Amino acid sequence: MSKTLLTARLDMAESLRARWFLLYSLIFGGIVVLLLIFGLTESRVMGFTGLSRLMVTYIQLSMAILPVFILITTVRSVAGDREAGVFEYMLSLPVPLSAWYWGKLAGRFAVVFVPVFLALAAAVAWGLVRGLDVPWSHFLYYSGLLLSLCLCFLGFAFLISSYARSSDMAQSSAFMLWLFMLLFLDLILLGVLIREQVPSDIIIALTLVNPLQVFRTASMMLFDPQLVLLGPAAFVILDHFGTTGYVWWALFYPAAVGLLAAALGYRRFRSGDLP
Repeated sequence: MSKTLLTARLDMAESLRARWFLLYSLIFGGIVVLLLIFGLTESRVMGFTGLSRLMVTYIQLSMAILPVFILITTVRSVAGDREAGVFEYMLSLPVPLSAWYWGKLAGRFAVVFVPVFLALAAAVAWGLVRGLDVPWSHFLYYSGLLLSLCLCFLGFAFLISSYARSSDMAQSSAFMLWLFMLLFLDLILLGVLIREQVPSDIIIALTLVNPLQVFRTASMMLFDPQLVLLGPAAFVILDHFGTTGYVWWALFYPAAVGLLAAALGYRRFRSGDLP
């Protein structure tokens, strides 16, 4: 455990010195600042105002930016170290492969999650100073969603980087995965299924396999408990899960998928040809 924590600490120190981390922090911090400057807390949409309105917008923007940022910056972790010859040096030290792999994942998780969470927490602190009502349940739930989303795509990134033989191949694979989840599953695959008159239960089940779609639907649920924005699909989701069931599904399913992907990546990493 001590070697795992040491590896995580070293990876965090390396990431904090990287330019991408500065850009990453500025993007999410800047989003909150811009939302405050534009007076989003003064507007009202579907009965949501103040910090609730800001959180809803922030979580939607995070869904579009966070996955691709995690994939592109993290996917080079294993493949890049292989190309740089880090493994030869690592194997000469008394550091188990498990400590290196899981320590690196833990360190990267802290680096990608903390700035996103702190930006959300800064908005809450600003609201407290201004005397606004703080929707603590929304804050906790959205923090949980962000944590689950980070774990999900970190797991995918480590899985891809464990199989890829080069950094370029890893980045290309990561981008294609993000594009598939974002566009093809919703627009092309589901469109074909609907055209072929596949039963709605099967279509929605395939949709809910996509962690990004699960995250998007869950982010709507706090301000739209009946999922009116989804149309008829809402009846199938609520009939099978219920509001409370789907809230918990959205919190744990993406994280579980990410951890499973990370475990598969570790299996490949441990049994593959490291150098």
